[in-house]
Amino acid sequence: MSHDTWIHRVVRVGVRPLVGTPITPNHLTTLRLVTGLAAAAAFAVGDPAWRAWGGAMFVFSVLLDRADGELARLGGASSAWGHKYDLVADALCNALVFPAIGLGLRDGSMGLWAAVMGAVAGVAIAVILTLTLRLESLEGERAAELQGRAGFDPDDAVLLVPVFIWLGWAEGLIAAAFVGAPGFAIYMFLKFRRRLSGEAG
Repeated sequence: MSHDTWIHRVVRVGVRPLVGTPITPNHLTTLRLVTGLAAAAAFAVGDPAWRAWGGAMFVFSVLLDRADGELARLGGASSAWGHKYDLVADALCNALVFPAIGLGLRDGSMGLWAAVMGAVAGVAIAVILTLTLRLESLEGERAAELQGRAGFDPDDAVLLVPVFIWLGWAEGLIAAAFVGAPGFAIYMFLKFRRRLSGEAG
């Protein structure tokens, strides 16, 4: 991640006043985790209104995910533990959102298959986290990052989740995640397989 995407620039304005205050990056990471879990809970209810609120909560959670790192960099408060906490919170929120959306679609045309597809996507995201942590343990922080373009990073695609929800395309989102998340996990494994085994990359 470049740390200078459009989203980073937006949240940078918001966190700048927090530099030098008792609020730490880990506080923001914890709030990111809480709001991400709240979004997942809202998605799981299955009611369209709850789903819409879950989308709004998820956007806030994603912004907090960028904000914690911005505060750490602006305030010189970066730490290895904070970075790992951020990674785990990020992956946990993203991994739980898809099973929750699938569960919330249980009464739709896809039935319980939506929950199964969401669970597969969630497991794939957990695998991606495991690969990332493994690579960082071998080569250091940010060893598994993928570079973005034009002010966007691959990770920004997560903001498509609330867009699909608000447009009423939740079933299409689950179908895409069912294919896309495992596909990206396989891509990451193949891209970094030599380095993951400890060989020279």
